[in-house]
Amino acid sequence: MMRWISVSALIIVLDQATKLIANASLAPYAPVPVLPSFNFTLMFNTGAAFSFLAGAGGWQRWFFVGLAAVISIALCIWLYRLEPGQRRLGFGLSLILGGAVGNLIDRVLYGHVIDFLDLYYKQWHWPAFNIADSAITVGAALMILDSLFDSPKTAPEPDRRV
Repeated sequence: MMRWISVSALIIVLDQATKLIANASLAPYAPVPVLPSFNFTLMFNTGAAFSFLAGAGGWQRWFFVGLAAVISIALCIWLYRLEPGQRRLGFGLSLILGGAVGNLIDRVLYGHVIDFLDLYYKQWHWPAFNIADSAITVGAALMILDSLFDSPKTAPEPDRRV
């Protein structure tokens, strides 16, 4: 389990460090071009993914703090119960845990999540995100792959109707 907690801790440190750098060096909502179709743009998200509930009036902060805390505890329990050979699932869960805690820290300290990665095509911008969001996305993809390719396949129960 310590291997997975180490991965989560690394994600938390990278996430918080990059958010501190972005917050200190970028002006809010002022894009800084990095590559074609990619900017650094400092934004603050009081909602969840895709700014869901961002304008809900403030109660959502503590709702998302509680939700992230419960999910993080559940992920720790899941990681603890993993079999030694479940590497892909363990890595995916640890990425999600690190991302969830990274964004949880933002909500507790600032009341919002700091986002600064801005992908776009022409005038269409993907919602801004951060390292924590990226880790959650990659972790979820690994969990899906694990469920598709590494799940033990059980034979269906025979039909015993007479």
